[in-house]
Amino acid sequence: MAKRKIRYVCSSCGSVSSRWLGRCPQCGEWNTMVEEEQTEVPKAATSVRRSGEGSKAASLRDIAMEKMNRIETGIGELDRVLGGGIVPGALILLSGDPGIGKSTLVLQMATAVCQTVGTVLYGSGEESAGQIKLRAQRLGIDAENLIIQADTSLEAILEEAERRQPSMVVVDSIQTMFCSDTDGAPGSLAQIRESTSRLMTFAKTKTVPVIVIGHVTKEGTIAGPRMMEHMVDVVLYFEGERNYQFRVLRGIKNRFGSTNESGLFTMDTGGLSELTNPSRLLLAERAADTAGSAIAAVMDGMRPLLGEIQALTTRSVFAVPRRTASGMDYNRLIILLAVLEKRLGMNLGTQDVYINVIGGLRINETAADLPIALAVYSSFRDMSMDSRMVVMGEVGLTGDIRRVPQALRRVKEGAKMGFNQFIIPKGNMEDVDAAAFPSCRIIPAGTLKEAVLAAFKQ
Repeated sequence: MAKRKIRYVCSSCGSVSSRWLGRCPQCGEWNTMVEEEQTEVPKAATSVRRSGEGSKAASLRDIAMEKMNRIETGIGELDRVLGGGIVPGALILLSGDPGIGKSTLVLQMATAVCQTVGTVLYGSGEESAGQIKLRAQRLGIDAENLIIQADTSLEAILEEAERRQPSMVVVDSIQTMFCSDTDGAPGSLAQIRESTSRLMTFAKTKTVPVIVIGHVTKEGTIAGPRMMEHMVDVVLYFEGERNYQFRVLRGIKNRFGSTNESGLFTMDTGGLSELTNPSRLLLAERAADTAGSAIAAVMDGMRPLLGEIQALTTRSVFAVPRRTASGMDYNRLIILLAVLEKRLGMNLGTQDVYINVIGGLRINETAADLPIALAVYSSFRDMSMDSRMVVMGEVGLTGDIRRVPQALRRVKEGAKMGFNQFIIPKGNMEDVDAAAFPSCRIIPAGTLKEAVLAAFKQ
């Protein structure tokens, strides 16, 4: 007879323990061990060797290539992140913060697939069919072959998929799905693991792509065991601030393409729209010749972006001056202010310093060090930079400026937007052919002092 066995599974990383622990020995998180009941079936007394033919080993050169006909959704930013489209039989996990637009993106994706390929089955355990209909009307969607099934039973959704043979299946969300023959409530570790396993089996055997929406925890990680991310083929993360227009779709894992690409969208009353020229939108309302402003050339994945960085320094009335950073790492700002004080002799110990990246853009790369430093210098000295100047470079603790990747693509983006002066690291001069930009002035800078002299013509 089957025996009932109790084990404890970490809700953060999925590690298993035979007893409860206050701290997970694998990931180090506290109070994440959740009790789980498991049915243990006795093994047969003797093992039987598997009969029949199995998979045979073959040389890499002798393996025939399988042709993958990707499904192009017609949404260029989405296809870019997926590597050119949806691969048949792929299991794709889409996660993001609540209210960021995951269901809206998936509904628009399903409509695009309906128009190009065929029937799409949309299984929702979070909303009723009427609620999905209201969203579709708001988005102007009226697809006849978009089938809606509001059900929390995964078996019922898979049975409907077997009957209709759709071109794509959507599950919204995995935390609401329930398998009747698995212990635990919807959203528990056992249910999520079993539901993901069944969806993966369906996708691979029927060669039908499956899109799964997943919730995230308050720390920003995908809810459920870490095993779920390992089982799926593609992990997409939809991020952005709800108070801003920008939404960024990033590929965290992609077995069929690169994870360096990102898709940019804007949210309006008609749903999500592709943002093909984000630099123009970011710089649309920029005032010229203003102290405390610098244009940074950064990379979002493999796409160059131009963003405005604004800095404000004011005399502090507090014993400890305030430092505020919006859109960048706070600790990085503290390092840059220390470098400015040490290498340029700026007395920032009595100044409050505020940094803001305009438009809700989030800058994570060190190529923005130099424009941030020059924006702080500009505000402190009340001197403006040329409004047609773009700056890039990593600032070291010694005040030297280090090279940045993809410098040529950054310069091309700036020249396309009408900028004609560029301050770049001296080490990147071999990457950028100045003759290819006859109307632009490219200025190399090896130290922070050289960059200040070039930016403010001192």
